[in-house]
Amino acid sequence: MTTQTTEQLDQRTRQALADLLLAMADDEFVLGFWDSEWTGIAPVLEEDVAFASLAQDEIGHAQALYRLLVDLEGRGDPDLVAFGRRPEEYRHARLLDHPRTDWAFSVARRFLYDTADAARLDALVASAFQPLAGVVAKMRREETYHLLHMHAWMERLADGGDQPRSRLVQALDRLWPDALCVLAGVDDAPLVAAGILAEPLGAVEQRWLGGLAPVFERLALPFPFRRDDDHLEPTVAPPAGCRGPDRSDDFRWLWEQFTMVYRSDPEATW
Repeated sequence: MTTQTTEQLDQRTRQALADLLLAMADDEFVLGFWDSEWTGIAPVLEEDVAFASLAQDEIGHAQALYRLLVDLEGRGDPDLVAFGRRPEEYRHARLLDHPRTDWAFSVARRFLYDTADAARLDALVASAFQPLAGVVAKMRREETYHLLHMHAWMERLADGGDQPRSRLVQALDRLWPDALCVLAGVDDAPLVAAGILAEPLGAVEQRWLGGLAPVFERLALPFPFRRDDDHLEPTVAPPAGCRGPDRSDDFRWLWEQFTMVYRSDPEATW
């Protein structure tokens, strides 16, 4: 595969890559801040440490992706991109607009996000855009542990008795439509043509769902898809505007929290 440099990308491909980097970075960034809210209040002490570590990883991934974005565009500062926008300018998937809610909800959201993100990273690990391939390789190593942790919690809640299972099922019912947004909202055709993305995001989605189907069947959890030949079709529709600009009041509250210090003195060097 031919390696692509920034200078070799045409305008449409460069814009599509910038959109992808921003979407991925915002996904990681927002999820990291939601999960950091469990620090000190998780159901068991070990999860205080574990979820804090997961959140730290996600924010670190976001920082690396924001850096790629500003380098691609030849201007700006990663902190300005991360903290200097209005809520409606963030491009995270709608799955991440929901508040922390209860433990089962956070586990369900993170499981759906992490599995979708893993499929996305698999399609980028051999990217012809080498700066992205390098960042993705590091992300995948860390995300391996995230996936193991969330698989374990899904099984624990699904088999944990009436109340844990009921809360998990309710969370999944609420989250499934928005989970379909993780692999949506980006112009992927030029990225595939340039070798930046190994396959269209529609094919990535099918790989993701195909991997989840036996897990959900084994745990007898809601899986709102029907098989049409070799294709899984959702029986719930993803919302319009999967990546904004409309943002929930819950995200706007979170935005107030994570931009508070930056907004107090945007010119300061921290």
